Amino acid sequence: MQVTVNFDCLLRLISVCGESMALKEAKQVHEHIMRAMSSPDVNTYNKIMEMYSKCGAMDDALDVFNNMPERDWISWDTMITWLAKNELGEDAIDLFTQFKEAGFRPNSKMFIGVFLACGVLGDMDEGMFHLISMKNDFDIIPTMEHHLSIVQMLGSAGYLDEALEFIHKMHLEQNVNVWETLMYLSRVQGNLELGDRCAEIVEQLDPTRLDKESKAGLVPVRASDIALNLLERRTQGYRAGDKSSPDTDKIYGLLRNLKAQMIEAGYVPETRFVLHDVDQESKEEAIHAHSERLALAQGFLTSPARMPVRVTKNLRVCGDCHNACKIISYIVGRQLIMRDNKRFHHMKDGVCSCNDYW
Repeated sequence: MQVTVNFDCLLRLISVCGESMALKEAKQVHEHIMRAMSSPDVNTYNKIMEMYSKCGAMDDALDVFNNMPERDWISWDTMITWLAKNELGEDAIDLFTQFKEAGFRPNSKMFIGVFLACGVLGDMDEGMFHLISMKNDFDIIPTMEHHLSIVQMLGSAGYLDEALEFIHKMHLEQNVNVWETLMYLSRVQGNLELGDRCAEIVEQLDPTRLDKESKAGLVPVRASDIALNLLERRTQGYRAGDKSSPDTDKIYGLLRNLKAQMIEAGYVPETRFVLHDVDQESKEEAIHAHSERLALAQGFLTSPARMPVRVTKNLRVCGDCHNACKIISYIVGRQLIMRDNKRFHHMKDGVCSCNDYW
């Protein structure tokens, strides 16, 4: 018996596959659409392309983009933005250049993806060039969102002083989002003095933006964070310290073995990311049970050797877990594809695609 799936249902499946990083199912949905529809419209192709991008499968997304019968502005913007989000900054800038060389004019939204790409590359000069170009060449007046993107671009690339100078130069001092962004970036990169200065300004502008951890100079990582291991048809969610899985003993045993190998490889736990008031040993135990590590361990236990493991996390990955996962990728010889609430991290052979600016 043949079952007909209506188009609205297919669109929902596209959305679900992308959000859950279910690559195998995404390919099946794509194949079904191509069989069921003689000539999908450009909007459908755009959604398929975005679905693959959210799965971290940029080769598949590019294949869709390159073989579309026609492209609209959204096609280009989606590809540029998601290349940047997947840490392929150079490819994103190259595509933006192709867009302009084809005679098209970018609009305000497209520059947000361009600034993100420049942040990925750590290229301050390239980013500032595009900021000037959007005004001089395309008559686009930068909005607060553009200015915030520039602060993010500069700060994520390590140019904290330049980000501070930009804030003063553009008279952005009264915008709490700008200072909150710089506060977080400063603390992530170890400039605690600047982070504390920003926190004082945030408190003056909007005290509700600061919780107990932010006031204490910490980067928030809460016990309620959730990471999902996405493998074939199985989706397993974990919270930090979770012991609800029937494979708990195997998961924690694997993590203990990995910890020993990580230490031999030079790993030193950054326990400042643990917010509990406990002794050093307890902090180290807590950080080794963060949700993303539990999800990775489950993936290692339930997948073929050398198969990439995909994890999605509802908060930003903490600095220690980011460093640990890079080392783990080298030890186990696998590609780890992690999507947190800010960007993708493609980790392989001990290196992350974000170049440690996350």
